[in-house]
Amino acid sequence: MTSHNKGSSENKNPAAAVRGSELASDFTVSVHYDARLYREDISGSIAHARMLGRQGIIEQDDVEKIVDGLAQITEEIESGEFEWKSELEDIHMNVESRLYELIGDAAGRLHTARSRNDQVATDTRLWTQGACARSFEACLALQTELVNLAESHVDTILPGYTHLQRGQPVVLAHHLLAYFEMFDRDATRFAQAAESADVMPLGSGAMAGVPYPLDRGWVADELDFSEISRNSMDAVSDRDFIVEFLTASSLAMAHLSRLDEELIIWSSDEFGFVKLSDDFTSGSSIMPQKRNPDFAELIRGKTGRVYGSLMGLLTTIKGLPLTYNRDLQEDKEGLFDAADTVIAALESAAGMVAGITVNADRMRQAAANGFVLATDIADYLVGKGVPFREAYIAVSELSKQCIADGVGFGELELADFQRASDLFDEGVMDITLESAVAARDVPGGTAPNRVSEAIAEAKRMLAEAQE
Repeated sequence: MTSHNKGSSENKNPAAAVRGSELASDFTVSVHYDARLYREDISGSIAHARMLGRQGIIEQDDVEKIVDGLAQITEEIESGEFEWKSELEDIHMNVESRLYELIGDAAGRLHTARSRNDQVATDTRLWTQGACARSFEACLALQTELVNLAESHVDTILPGYTHLQRGQPVVLAHHLLAYFEMFDRDATRFAQAAESADVMPLGSGAMAGVPYPLDRGWVADELDFSEISRNSMDAVSDRDFIVEFLTASSLAMAHLSRLDEELIIWSSDEFGFVKLSDDFTSGSSIMPQKRNPDFAELIRGKTGRVYGSLMGLLTTIKGLPLTYNRDLQEDKEGLFDAADTVIAALESAAGMVAGITVNADRMRQAAANGFVLATDIADYLVGKGVPFREAYIAVSELSKQCIADGVGFGELELADFQRASDLFDEGVMDITLESAVAARDVPGGTAPNRVSEAIAEAKRMLAEAQE
């Protein structure tokens, strides 16, 4: 029995042992996704090399070799000729290895006064700034389409909803501008996330700084950073800026999901308020009459994956001791995926809004057939001196009677109103959808003149943001 146990404990399958080694190696590999950082990695290396030369830390001849080699590597990557090697694990070692092949020992001087810790933090901050800029521009493009559509529908009346129940009449432009405001806040958050990423950690070394006379300010200027990090330990371990980007992305996706939910509902036969263009819908595989709002549904569905990226990173960083830990390698896949998702979603939403056909008659009919004027009728009694709560009760009873009789307010005679309150007079018959929206003549209200002012202000804001 002892002999049997001894034999079974020995690894008699060399292939299994090799595979186990491969699995262990594959587990740490990140080059299949962090290769996306090549532009940032190479531009950071070029700036670092030139600074080392300026400071007399390495010879100028070596600087020129390094810069020329990195330029060649950039060309190879962008032409598809570069050979990515998983055994080198990440973008940094792949580039450095190729640089050795091109220029020899001079390549080894590039990593003077630098660690992969401050290198990757710099690369990721540069990339995140770019993602913030693209997301910001995508928000502006969607806002522009919302304003364009709103401008054509300042007088288009539809029901406004609470609890998905018809509440009060509003103009479509006012409804659309509500989303303009949401995406304006999103654009602001992306700009703020870019500011958070705009701090250069390069020069922090592994975690304690470096014993060389670096000119970190010069490198920051070369890489277009506004400032340098103040604490080397924080610099290599901080990923707050990614959390901020993912938070901004998550809120943008929430707003997109709300917009798309309404477009899905509004484009249904039951509502018929809008028709989405064929470019952003698809046919059914079996029902030839259908056009499905696939883009809107996919954006709504992809919201969860962006939320997942945010929660994943928050979970990753919540218990990390200072300073760098390999856990932070997990920051990039979620970052890249969220950026790809939110930018594509914003761009798709802009295309959908641009291609919307509005059924203004159907919208008005929905408003006219309901009881959306109930609040205005109650306010009419308030104007006669009735406390609002009493007016509310009177109109509530009137609404119940209308529902029981199968009629709407528009079908009532003056005598019907007066049975609810003897303070009603001929003036109540002048309450219409148009008078109701016009009455909301306050800043931020749905009165057409206020909405026209809001559109003008929105255009001014967009022009200013695009300067």
